[in-house]
Amino acid sequence: MKIENIDEPVRILNSNVDVKSVIREIAQDVNQEEAFYVCHLDEIVQKHRIWESRMPRVEPHYAVKCNDNITVLEVLAALGTSFDCASKVEIAKVLSVGVSTDRIIFANPAKPASHVRYAASVGVATMTFDNESELYKIQNLYPNARLVIRIRCDAVDAQCPLGMKFGCDPVKDAPYLLDIAKSLNLNVVGVSFHVGSGCREATVFHRAISFCKDLFNYADNLGYCFTLLDIGGGYPGVRGSSIDEIANVVNDALDIFFPDPSIQIIAEPGRFYVTSAYTLTCNIHSIRNVGNREDGSRKMHKMYYINDGVYGSFNCILYDHQVVKPQPLRDYVGTKKYSSSIWGPTCDGLDQVIEDVVLPEMNIGDWIVFEDMGAYTLPVASPFNGFPIPKVHYIASESVWNMLKDVVTMSEDSFKMMDGSMSKKLESANNRYNYSDIPATIELPHYNQKVVAGDHLLNYINISLIE
Repeated sequence: MKIENIDEPVRILNSNVDVKSVIREIAQDVNQEEAFYVCHLDEIVQKHRIWESRMPRVEPHYAVKCNDNITVLEVLAALGTSFDCASKVEIAKVLSVGVSTDRIIFANPAKPASHVRYAASVGVATMTFDNESELYKIQNLYPNARLVIRIRCDAVDAQCPLGMKFGCDPVKDAPYLLDIAKSLNLNVVGVSFHVGSGCREATVFHRAISFCKDLFNYADNLGYCFTLLDIGGGYPGVRGSSIDEIANVVNDALDIFFPDPSIQIIAEPGRFYVTSAYTLTCNIHSIRNVGNREDGSRKMHKMYYINDGVYGSFNCILYDHQVVKPQPLRDYVGTKKYSSSIWGPTCDGLDQVIEDVVLPEMNIGDWIVFEDMGAYTLPVASPFNGFPIPKVHYIASESVWNMLKDVVTMSEDSFKMMDGSMSKKLESANNRYNYSDIPATIELPHYNQKVVAGDHLLNYINISLIE
């Protein structure tokens, strides 16, 4: 299995090189003008380790809609995660990286008929529903599907509420739907819920899991034997955040309501895995000064125009309610600061990234860095007005490489390290590092086969090697 369309190989860093160093190296290229991402794959590996240690009973099914980058999917598949897909295209993409169909849940309660037919044709059997018409649709198109009823239990505080669109009332509607499913001879195997993306109320998971237990009991009376509980998404992923509070609530609730280890517990984390892995860097291409400069009657406001905006990566501001924080790439020691706004490149007045922020006086050609940009950014970005979607550059630490080298067969000459001496070389735009192609033969612990990874260094990771 070889993935053909890869942006570029993975840069390997040692302990003296960090994300900012890589960003500076890329930004100083004389031909670099477009916005770009740096994706640190270590962040994804670390998040998986955190998940397994905090919620060992809960099997993560990564929410593909959050970030469907093929490299992300490959790494997560190699780590052993399963996947939450919402469409036939997402299913096809996950299958293309070698994931078996039993590691996919089609977690869209309202599916187009063609998507149900596709799931049936490839054998993705587990799927959600929350309404009567969906049951009749599935009974007609995929009667052997393994169904999961999705209930509504909203967090009081969530970044993106979902209950207004999906999920049936667990008391008033769910029993009725289970009755219909039974009358249609459909195979319902469990219950799911989603408290809201970016949940900020941990106790909601206890309420939701208790509702699920009631429905397990009701299903028993109908002759069903439920074996699956899907606790959905909602887990934070920004730098400095923690899932510990949610994990404590979930673990306690599972001990109370689902102590039977034969019940499969899954979840649908998305932003948890990828938010902090991606850093976006944008270039200032124009500046507009508003207000008088020195007379003191009006403070000058500076408008900075950058080469990515709300029609591109910053769609997360409109659709994901994200608050982005700009960081100038270089230091401005002793520079006067001004009230500033940041604007995208399109000709639409809606294309405002930040309305008001205090920034040092910057110049055309300077770069601004935005961290925590891995969730609900690239999958929704469009090239409106002809402005391109930023390219992604991949990096990984030397320590992660050392974890992998026992299962990766390749010569030391087939890749180049980025070391601490790079920071001095950055002073010269003509003194660059060149990264060779990375052919590798990799043993796949999950698939018992070999692949040639001509474009990736970190295609497949055996998590058992990570201590």
